[in-house]
Amino acid sequence: MAKKFIDVMDTTFRDGFQSVFGGRVLMEDFFPAVEAAKRAGITHFEFGGGARFQSLYFYLNEDAFTMMDRFRAIVGPEANLQTLARGVNTVMLDTGAPELIDLHAKMFKKHGATTIRNFDALNDIENLKYSAERIVHHGLKHEVVVTMMDLPPGCYGAHDVAFYEKTLRAILDSGIPYSSVCFKDASGTSSPHKVHETIKMARKLLPEGTHLRLHTHETAGVSVAVYLAALEAGVDGIDMAASPVSGGTSQPDILTMLHATKGMNYDLGGLEIDKILVYEKELAHALDDYFMPPEATMVSPLIPFSPMPGGALTANTQMMRDNNILDRFPEVIDAMREVVEKGGYGTSVTPVSQFYFQQALNNVMQGPWKAIAPGYGKMVLGYFGKTPVAPDPEIVKIASEKLGLAPTTKHAIDLAQEDETKSLGYWKAALEKEGIATSEENIFIAAACQEKGITFLKGEAVVNVRKKSSMKKEENTTVADGNYTVVVNGEKFSVQVAQGDANIQVISSNGESTSANSSGGESVKALLPGSIWKVIVKAGQSVKEGDKLVIIEAMKMEIDVVAPRGGVVKAVHVNTGDKVTEGQVVVTME
Repeated sequence: MAKKFIDVMDTTFRDGFQSVFGGRVLMEDFFPAVEAAKRAGITHFEFGGGARFQSLYFYLNEDAFTMMDRFRAIVGPEANLQTLARGVNTVMLDTGAPELIDLHAKMFKKHGATTIRNFDALNDIENLKYSAERIVHHGLKHEVVVTMMDLPPGCYGAHDVAFYEKTLRAILDSGIPYSSVCFKDASGTSSPHKVHETIKMARKLLPEGTHLRLHTHETAGVSVAVYLAALEAGVDGIDMAASPVSGGTSQPDILTMLHATKGMNYDLGGLEIDKILVYEKELAHALDDYFMPPEATMVSPLIPFSPMPGGALTANTQMMRDNNILDRFPEVIDAMREVVEKGGYGTSVTPVSQFYFQQALNNVMQGPWKAIAPGYGKMVLGYFGKTPVAPDPEIVKIASEKLGLAPTTKHAIDLAQEDETKSLGYWKAALEKEGIATSEENIFIAAACQEKGITFLKGEAVVNVRKKSSMKKEENTTVADGNYTVVVNGEKFSVQVAQGDANIQVISSNGESTSANSSGGESVKALLPGSIWKVIVKAGQSVKEGDKLVIIEAMKMEIDVVAPRGGVVKAVHVNTGDKVTEGQVVVTME
């Protein structure tokens, strides 16, 4: 009897890169490995979309559409090239209006995509309907998704087999067009038994012949067991990656799964071990100079308690590393449990995973629930759709007060339609104002990446890639930006050092601070390390309590620094684009 053919999607160049390097891998470095993958017989690739779309503009000064075109040219016209989309968010930072959702499908079809895997982190079917329609309209295959995770211990009401059956039935009843169905666990926390029962349920519920897939990560250490359980239950396809971007926070390795299924009645993509060995050797060579974050190669037994997906985990640790607060990461992961419990049990996958992380970061850095991350707050208030269970009423109340927004039951796409800043016309006008060509690609880049997209299109983006060779050069500099402890006359001082015109602040051991740029007056400090996104006030300006003084961009959040009281701005010590550290004086008031 012939073995059952299992379709294998190679996630190396999208989810693998995202999970290990935060998406920061330059196309010229990895294209030789794509050629090696083709020679190894791989014909199904995840090659773009998700956070990997934005990472090219944010960190690489590269165009995602150009990358997609060149990828297609390498693998040929017959390969199945797949991207990841987030329902009404597509690949954007926020919910899109219908015309932007349509433009997403149109542009991805134009630039080489075959299939779009389409999910909603809240499993709100309303968020999938229009995006699915436009994906199919533009001639793409639509892979509809049910998102999965395990809830922290003691939590109930969602993310069990009954919940997934309810979600799948709602998809089928809605008439959403699809060519395949995927159960996606971005945190890798679902137990093998639950996965087995879920796939069995789906196989019975779906029409005969429906292509059924599973996606998971190794983050919690059970991915191979999960895939074996799914294969036994009747799944048709699984996702894997190639070393060195496999395992850890990524997908199981191709070789590992080939070994795990030896002697079993499965043919994994027709792949051969000897050819995969050559491919993985080429990939390791291509990525040899890239700094491998240690957390990317590990599994964590704590992840089921605070489900952080692999694709977000390393992106967040890289940002924390860049901002010199990586030592606080264990506290943030620990704080996530409460944030998940009180947030309505949205699946921990982008963008909800980032909402969870940002709120946990706020709770650690500023005190529990003292500040509400805008994304998290809008989620519990209903602005991104309906959460699987109702969020904690007290958190809803706090979010409403902090953000100045009332709870809503409107559909997210309808809210976006009412927002002028989410229209094609708005972003076309923004490009015209900057003297940038208004091609459909440029409009979508600007709408998806906002200010950073326009920065890229103006030719002002910078490359921020962690390579071992460049890091060695940095180590040879005399004094690097950061926090230092010095001793003067027996007293310890914490010294914050920054290049250029940034403020230098000295904090004594008793917590009192002085600033090189402040001479008297009340110091207003940065709550988190980051970059100055916008300076709102100037010296001599009168302000009221609570007025915004500057806005800091940190960890994908815009954080307002506000006046602690009414008064007059004596001095502004930062400029747009400056890097600031936690506790650094940004404004002095009198």
